[in-house]
Amino acid sequence: MTHVGAAEIPSDLLARLRAGDAAAFSAAYELHAGPIFRFLMRLCGRRELAEDLFQETWLRLARHARRLRPDTELRPWLYAVARNLVRSHARFAVADAAGVAALARWWYLDARGAEPENAAVAADEAARLERALARLPLAGREVLLLVAGEGLAVDEAARVLGVTPEAARQRLHRARAELAKSLPKEDES
Repeated sequence: MTHVGAAEIPSDLLARLRAGDAAAFSAAYELHAGPIFRFLMRLCGRRELAEDLFQETWLRLARHARRLRPDTELRPWLYAVARNLVRSHARFAVADAAGVAALARWWYLDARGAEPENAAVAADEAARLERALARLPLAGREVLLLVAGEGLAVDEAARVLGVTPEAARQRLHRARAELAKSLPKEDES
């Protein structure tokens, strides 16, 4: 999984977006479209809904680019827009069984091309994770997706979630602890 690092983002991208530069919008899309869509898929669990919210995320950037503050960090801004769209649409019920299953497949080893015995182990691990994730509160799933899944720093995730960095760290700590507690040990399953 690749993540966009700050060094890979052109330093003038935000200024160009604010000036209405269509090439800057294309560059922003190229840099962030994949991670934003993955994030939406993992939160929604339904491709058609994720596609709709993905398009709306980019429409919001097109509509609001000129009004972005000069100190806006585009990556967290896009994740925040996507997250808010999911929350508005789903009213806190974002992780149905299909969404958790999709997250479980993403979270653990990708078994494609693996030896049959390794694929079976990966499938078992994914099923164990699916059950554990289903028991996590939404706030925990969100922060885990942003930090562990999408590679955002805790401070960036905090901005996306609209909480303080300390609150995000606490949510992340609780979510990781809950996940570890929920996952049965190998010899207990």
